[in-house]
Amino acid sequence: MQTINLTDTAKKVLDIEAKAIIRTKENLDSTQLNNAIDTIYNSKGRVIVTGMGKSGQIGKKIAATLSSTGTPAYYLHPAESTHGDSGLITRDDVVIAISNSGETQELLNLLPLLKRFGLPIIGFTGNPESTLGKASDVVLDISVEREACPLGKAPTASTTVTLAVGDALAMCLLEKRGFTEEDFLIFHPSGTLGKGFTRKVRDLMISENLPIAKENDLFTDVIQVISDHKLGIAIITDQNNVLTGVLTDGDIRRNLIKYKDVQDLKVIDAMTKSPKTVKADSYAASALHLMEKYSITALPITDENGVPKGIVHVHDLLKAGVV
Repeated sequence: MQTINLTDTAKKVLDIEAKAIIRTKENLDSTQLNNAIDTIYNSKGRVIVTGMGKSGQIGKKIAATLSSTGTPAYYLHPAESTHGDSGLITRDDVVIAISNSGETQELLNLLPLLKRFGLPIIGFTGNPESTLGKASDVVLDISVEREACPLGKAPTASTTVTLAVGDALAMCLLEKRGFTEEDFLIFHPSGTLGKGFTRKVRDLMISENLPIAKENDLFTDVIQVISDHKLGIAIITDQNNVLTGVLTDGDIRRNLIKYKDVQDLKVIDAMTKSPKTVKADSYAASALHLMEKYSITALPITDENGVPKGIVHVHDLLKAGVV
């Protein structure tokens, strides 16, 4: 019996599928893509994704990706659609119909209803001259030179390309809609993805024994405050207890380099003025985003009058699973 190197088989499959995606990218019809984007973007309804077999499985994932990135979509089984499920369709919807051959009978059976409703059809097909291709208002080519299956039968490269084209379409719509990270978290309130959205800064902030100093305190004394609290930051306030600055580990290093003698240096002359702050009712994910954007590790929390009420530290956010 001939010994088969299964690692070589796996690598060959990956190579075939990778080349199929590159070929699809190089042959991408930008006019058809833009028409698909505009058709969905301008629609008042939802996106119906439909397809049989493996195409249907890929269609479910495309619908899920669209829905979670700001484009309402659902999967409709083409066979079930002719037994009552087509009642879900409205005249404002757009259809993504998936069939590599373009001749899947169950899908073709749905076409008369779609045409009767006057719905725009975006066809994902490997044969633009097929029945589906000719019936579609927009055609996105998912053809491949060969499947990765050694028998040449199981949909492999073709389904990978279909999924990739669906992802590309969804991401284009995401950018066109200006869909933000916070928008994404709204649609993922459970599990790790949603922790940053459901949790507020107040849930994770430190509110007791805060490292607070006054503007006229000595720079060296405030260094001791930072060292004692081990947060890498001191909050600086004026005589009315309003936040006017912060002193961080970075500020300490910069001032030690700048001044030969810091014994008489006041913290007001060494601190970072008008620092970034957050409110207690802000989302934890927003605080983390602010820290990442400005490369800082802690943020003061102030009330409506600018009085410090706490500190939120990046370590506490990450420990809580905020992403």
